[in-house]
Amino acid sequence: MPSVLPSRGLSPTATRLFARGNEFLGTQVPILCGAMTWVSTPRLVAAVTQAGGFGALAGGNMPAEVLDRTVGETRGLVGARPFAVNVITLGPAYQSHLDVLEKNPPPIVVFAGGLPRDTEIARMKATGAKVMCFASTEALAKRLLAFGTDALILEGTEAGGHVGPVCLTVLLQQVLFHFGGEVPIFVAGGIGTGRLMAHLLMMGAAGVQMGTRFAVARECETHPGFKEALYRAAAREAQATGQFDPSLHVVAVRALRNEGTRDFERLQLDLIAMLQSGKISHEDAQAQVENFWIGGLRRAAVDGDVEHGSVMAGQSVGLVSREESVQEIMDGMVRDCEAEFTRCREALV
Repeated sequence: MPSVLPSRGLSPTATRLFARGNEFLGTQVPILCGAMTWVSTPRLVAAVTQAGGFGALAGGNMPAEVLDRTVGETRGLVGARPFAVNVITLGPAYQSHLDVLEKNPPPIVVFAGGLPRDTEIARMKATGAKVMCFASTEALAKRLLAFGTDALILEGTEAGGHVGPVCLTVLLQQVLFHFGGEVPIFVAGGIGTGRLMAHLLMMGAAGVQMGTRFAVARECETHPGFKEALYRAAAREAQATGQFDPSLHVVAVRALRNEGTRDFERLQLDLIAMLQSGKISHEDAQAQVENFWIGGLRRAAVDGDVEHGSVMAGQSVGLVSREESVQEIMDGMVRDCEAEFTRCREALV
């Protein structure tokens, strides 16, 4: 299917509403592919940028030297097009990743997983990179704005992977409506159609981020069994894990419920018992939690064990049913977004 982007121009409405996000990202369409560990490889990042969107490389828990090589590989594939590298503030490799990016800066650095220090944001901005930060609550958004982030990714709890506690519809009212004039705010969590994208842009969003839809793209190098599990899943099957006891801090992870989910629940109970008896430190317990998810996602996405691995997916999984190329996904989003702009204009006349 030929791309809609080179074959026709955008409508004046789309051009106007895409402008802020496109200017910040350096894109044709302000759609970001979320950085997903073991999923957002250089090939997927390049495919998204070539289709007019914005790709983010997932740093995950890569050893520093591997991240450095992977950034170089991504740069070689995308050419002059911009891309981002996502770093996990709670990850054991976080500080070494900042060292790598300071020496080999990408156009944009994305902080995820927790609250970065203001000095860390300033350190990345000093390289010439722009900084984006995830905000999953109003309080976190306010602190990140005070810390000097250049843009926010406002992520609702409907998203896949590590998620916050507040749904996107509330975050839009708390954060986008109040702070959208200060910095570009991109929104994420449960987004899977161009029709919804149109309304988010009309509400003031600079653009949208999707993860689950790109996780089943043809160019995505995940295991076929992983993709098949996503095609079969209903929205209600993408469930967020809970925290059983305040002694063990657990960031919720949204994934398809399976035996791996139950393994994590058993691990939580074991770690809580060991913490209460003094057999393990909080630091070691937290490391076991993070290592579980890192290994579990690899088991599902790379090895194809979708029963015992972690099949991370947002609730938008209920909107995917077949494999498409990245270009087809992008084109469909633009077509449906444009159609909704037209429908809204006609409805308001």
